[in-house]
Amino acid sequence: MSNGHMATVIAAQHFGHEPEKAGWSFMLTRSSTELVRQQNRALVLEALRQQSGQSHTDLALETGLASATVTAITRDLENERVIERSEAPPAGGRGRPRVLFKQRRTAAYAAFVRISSDAFQYSMVDYSGTLIDRVEEKRENTGQKVEAFANDIRAALVRLVERTRISREDLKAISISSKGLVADDNTTLLWSPVLGSQQINLRTTLAPDWKANVTLSHESRLVASALHTALARQEGKPIPRLAALSLGHSIGLGVVHTGADGATWARAPVFGHMIHTHGGALCRCGSHGCIEAYAGFYAILRTAFEVPPTTIPASFVPFREVEKIAILARRGDRMAEFAFRQAGTALGNGLARLISLHGKMPVVFTGPGIRFFDLMRPGIDQGLSASLGIRIEGPPDISLSLDEERLVYEGHLNHTMAAIDRDVIAAKINGQGGSP
Repeated sequence: MSNGHMATVIAAQHFGHEPEKAGWSFMLTRSSTELVRQQNRALVLEALRQQSGQSHTDLALETGLASATVTAITRDLENERVIERSEAPPAGGRGRPRVLFKQRRTAAYAAFVRISSDAFQYSMVDYSGTLIDRVEEKRENTGQKVEAFANDIRAALVRLVERTRISREDLKAISISSKGLVADDNTTLLWSPVLGSQQINLRTTLAPDWKANVTLSHESRLVASALHTALARQEGKPIPRLAALSLGHSIGLGVVHTGADGATWARAPVFGHMIHTHGGALCRCGSHGCIEAYAGFYAILRTAFEVPPTTIPASFVPFREVEKIAILARRGDRMAEFAFRQAGTALGNGLARLISLHGKMPVVFTGPGIRFFDLMRPGIDQGLSASLGIRIEGPPDISLSLDEERLVYEGHLNHTMAAIDRDVIAAKINGQGGSP
């Protein structure tokens, strides 16, 4: 609508006349009203996601919405069978029982797929975020074609819904995670340790069989988001920045920032494939000198046994083989010790560049490789100290998180259930909207 026509509409309304095409005003008003209702519903759902089992008063305080608005929203959500109420003893033991609202577990379901170097892991959760079933299937870690890879996922998802007896229509989201390079569309895997340069759009792949919304995330992005959320809750305040660095067969990094408005955004820069040394050791990605070519499990194996750095990397290194090298290093074996220290130096140099670009932030190391962190730490400190900024301001706070699998799951859970709340449940107003 032009500014002139908008002025006409406003003037006509002011003087009590009906302007030509005044239906535009009605449509704008209706659209704005529905948007506000949708946003208010999302606020209530978000509050319940933060803590299930809240009273009407709790929700009003948490969301800042008027009591009447909260009453209307909770009534609608109850009628839609999205939430349910229960009673709790009154505070102080006197008076009427408190009515508490929580998610109805059967309102929606989501499936999580974790793709790792040697396995697929499939999880089914209900709308309350409760894990219903989990299946892990070993996979071929060498030479699998993208068509067979896609068929494995399709078949496993069918088995998962059959095991849990959930209807396909009730599955609202499929969230997939992998290491590698994920396109900005959050559905296409551009490069991965599993498929190499074979690309796959997972939304297109699964669309013929599933109406659920399909998303793809870098695994380290989910880990960083889960850590950031947990730390912010623990400290009761926003965390400006946080990095999660995964050590293992691959090297993955997730970074989370909190803006001035309190909104957070997470990224998974291709840290493992940043150049550490120009023209250096051969990486699984085909480039030379990547951080991963010095810090991944295959790189540690290659260095410890003095294999030429241009040797084609092993596609998969069993964890027990790296443990054997660590035992040698702790006994004083020179090359084994050097392999871990070199890995640490590559990681430290990469972190120094990250901090130079994004500012100082806490760094949490995760993944199976943290079992050898003591052997890498001298190299990490050496790599960090090469940066002028770090020498002046001091190194970042470094900590370890042992259960990466749990963090990946929590990242899936936080990301996916919030999306269902926002895009499916909150958007369903008067029977409209709410497509997965």
